[in-house]
Amino acid sequence: MRGADLQVSTLAVLHLHAQGPGIDYLGVLLASFASWLGLPGPGEAALIAAGISAAHHHLDLTSIIAIAWLGATAGGMAGWIVGVRAGRGVLTAPGPLRGLRLSLTARGDRFYERYGMIAVLLTPSWIAGIHNMHWSRFVPVNVVSALVWAIAIGLGAYALGPSITDIANDAGLAGVLLVASAVTIAAVVVLRRRFRRSH
Repeated sequence: MRGADLQVSTLAVLHLHAQGPGIDYLGVLLASFASWLGLPGPGEAALIAAGISAAHHHLDLTSIIAIAWLGATAGGMAGWIVGVRAGRGVLTAPGPLRGLRLSLTARGDRFYERYGMIAVLLTPSWIAGIHNMHWSRFVPVNVVSALVWAIAIGLGAYALGPSITDIANDAGLAGVLLVASAVTIAAVVVLRRRFRRSH
């Protein structure tokens, strides 16, 4: 995220706060939903701005993180549904380069079958839907990765302010995804073991 984007987002959240904190929370929810649906940028910007606002005692940090998690989880699910219902049909429809599109779709299917959990972290949620990733595999990874994202960005903005953007940029996408992947995979393994023991 560019510094100008963060400044605009911070000013927007602080301005909306004057109209009532409910607007702030709604903005974080919608921005998180949009980002995890597949539109890059607004969720992180809104969450950072809200975290900074929480540090100034304008908003409740726990509520901000919970709402960002809810929005991100719902956005990820919505993106997956769009991929399942519409995306695959578009990719496999008759038309130009159909053979290439079918070949790429088949490769993607094999990749998601083998590396589904990691693939969810590296691609927009609708791509998991296009490649028919089963909901029982997608949902846990989506839920846990949305939680890791909300906590990391929300707490980082609260504790470090706008410099969380620099840290995230320095670590790069690979660094953030590596940490998120490790946490997600560990959580999914634990949940699967508990599920197997209970049945």
